[in-house]
Amino acid sequence: MQFIVLVKYKIYIFAAKNSQIMDKLYFPEDYIPIMVQSVVALGFVVTTMLLTHIIGGKRKRFKSHKKDENFECGIEVKGNARFPFSVQYFLIAILFVLFDVEVIFFYPYAVNFKGFGWDGFISFLVFLAIFMAGFYYIIKKGVLNWDRV
Repeated sequence: MQFIVLVKYKIYIFAAKNSQIMDKLYFPEDYIPIMVQSVVALGFVVTTMLLTHIIGGKRKRFKSHKKDENFECGIEVKGNARFPFSVQYFLIAILFVLFDVEVIFFYPYAVNFKGFGWDGFISFLVFLAIFMAGFYYIIKKGVLNWDRV
């Protein structure tokens, strides 16, 4: 465990193990690579933006009713887009994201299950029980039942 204390221009690092003090001076020239990288990144952004405006040319904007219409896959617009529909679609999407993220937590255990030992196995079973309880709850509530829509 190390504690860093900033005193004037020196940084003292105290090692808790063997109580040794190590001195390290940080000079402004130590930060030159960071400054060079920042200048290169900023220069790239500015150069790219300038080149797109110079090479891209100007376009003329003509006002027309046809250009201002919404275009969706070549289908003519009919009616209003704001009509009521079932909330079940959003509920399924949220449940998919929720359970998809929970399944991601299975991966570290699958990769290193031998290194976790019995403690890891028991904690994985607890996690799996909570996961399956949530899945059982949404099945029991009938969230995935599309017949009642």
